[in-house]
Amino acid sequence: MRLALGISYNGGAYEGWQSQLSRLTVQDNVELALSRFSAQSISTICAGRTDAGVHGLMQVVHFDTTAERPEASWVRGVNALLPRDIAVEWAKGVPEQFHCRASALSRRYAYILLESPVRPSVQQGLVGWSFRSLDLTAMRQASGFLLGEQDFTSFRASACQALSPIKRLQKLDITQRGAYWRFEFEANAFLHHMIRNIMGCLIAVGHRKYPPEWLRQVLMARDRAVAAPTFSPDGLYFLGPRYAGHWGLPDRTPGYDALP
Repeated sequence: MRLALGISYNGGAYEGWQSQLSRLTVQDNVELALSRFSAQSISTICAGRTDAGVHGLMQVVHFDTTAERPEASWVRGVNALLPRDIAVEWAKGVPEQFHCRASALSRRYAYILLESPVRPSVQQGLVGWSFRSLDLTAMRQASGFLLGEQDFTSFRASACQALSPIKRLQKLDITQRGAYWRFEFEANAFLHHMIRNIMGCLIAVGHRKYPPEWLRQVLMARDRAVAAPTFSPDGLYFLGPRYAGHWGLPDRTPGYDALP
């Protein structure tokens, strides 16, 4: 049978999602717990890889197994074997045709930023930080240049393995609640460091270092060297993929309610 899982995690202690020789990744911990619970070796495929320090509210994975367990047992049993900063949120049997990556209609991220003259303490590692005030109007104007199908080469890490830099950014919303800013992104797919590189540019505009039109110039240059430095991973959350309704998978987890 094929199972899909929704997984949440605090990425602060891990070298990203994808398995590495160090074994200090979220995927390594998840697969170890799944293998122990099912008494067989299990390999997972994920909906979207996340970098070191990036958090996940609903990473979706799928895997095939001959182990027969109730769906609720896959949640409780695997969670008993996982570190405290990783949790299975839900489990659901899916048809063989389902593929957590190929079946995704889009992927969603949020970046949470604290605007304060004092660095984060209680939320260290959970939010980005700006010690200077930000211009909401300028950042919203700048973000409009990035919407639609674009060549995002200027926001692509040198180590990016994507076959094409052309992605369709469907949503880039910026809102403020008190001292906290929320930047929400949705696209068919993202390049390596794409959001953090966009964030670096938006913050530069928000600090009035550049006018909003500068972001269009960066985009059209198709050159990573002209963009701002990559922003911190601390406030970046993978909200998860969207799927067609006929798969019957959840669209969100309770962790969503914790974000501004």
